[in-house]
Amino acid sequence: MAQKFGGQHSPDGPTQTTHSDRIVAETRQVDAAGAKANILFIPAIPLVFTSLNDGPFTLGLALVGAATLTLAAWLLRDGLRAEAAYKARKVARRPALPRKLAATVLTGVGVAVASVTNEVGIIGSVLYGVIASALHLTAFGIDPLRNKNIEGVDLFQQDRVARVIDEAEKHLTAMRAAISKTGDRVLEARVDQFQNAARTMARTVEEDPHDLTGARKYLGVYLQGARDATIKFSDLYTRKKDASAKADFEALLTDLETNFTARTEKMLLDDRSDMDVEIKVLRDRLQREGVTSK
Repeated sequence: MAQKFGGQHSPDGPTQTTHSDRIVAETRQVDAAGAKANILFIPAIPLVFTSLNDGPFTLGLALVGAATLTLAAWLLRDGLRAEAAYKARKVARRPALPRKLAATVLTGVGVAVASVTNEVGIIGSVLYGVIASALHLTAFGIDPLRNKNIEGVDLFQQDRVARVIDEAEKHLTAMRAAISKTGDRVLEARVDQFQNAARTMARTVEEDPHDLTGARKYLGVYLQGARDATIKFSDLYTRKKDASAKADFEALLTDLETNFTARTEKMLLDDRSDMDVEIKVLRDRLQREGVTSK
């Protein structure tokens, strides 16, 4: 008898996703800044070129305004990325520097300085700056101003988790930047695959901070070692396309990914075992109290 195919992606197939699949999907997202932030680097260019023939004073103001607007765009881009990372995590600390607010202020200052070159007067320039800041604030909002925590979990423990994961993200970012220098798409994809496994572990620890003890060495010592190895390999491979070194590096990534994945699965299994123990203990107590039926 013919049997209907029912794969995961078929119309009638199962739609349930695993814990690892969900975390990996979260890491595959476009740049949070995008064109809406990058386009703000453009206004500084025509500002300078249109002031070249207006005398040294006007040109000087234009250069100051252009530099201020460029700095504002750069801070905004980093602020949007920091905000996206904050929203993606269950435990996160507020940004130490409110980049989006700083970008709002600098945008107003830059526009105010630039408008002076059009001889609108001080009051008019200040008004232009205030309007620009208001529009910037409306378009992009403000930075997260509060730490994000999980209800029912010790705040000290959550802060420890946030610090460890922040440090882990720095290692992962450095790895990605180093491997990008090689220009090898296969290696970049391979590093991304390992980083998905590392971030899966990080998200698992966020969901249950009690797992930090078992994961701390992985997210700290091992990731730092992986970062250092990636930087050294990138320097070597950039100078000479050594196939043997590439194979060794890929083997290292495979070993790291296997161990990170195994450790994460063990943490999930331990969490399930802890839950089963709690359920059994509670049922035993209820039976001793005569609350449940035999």
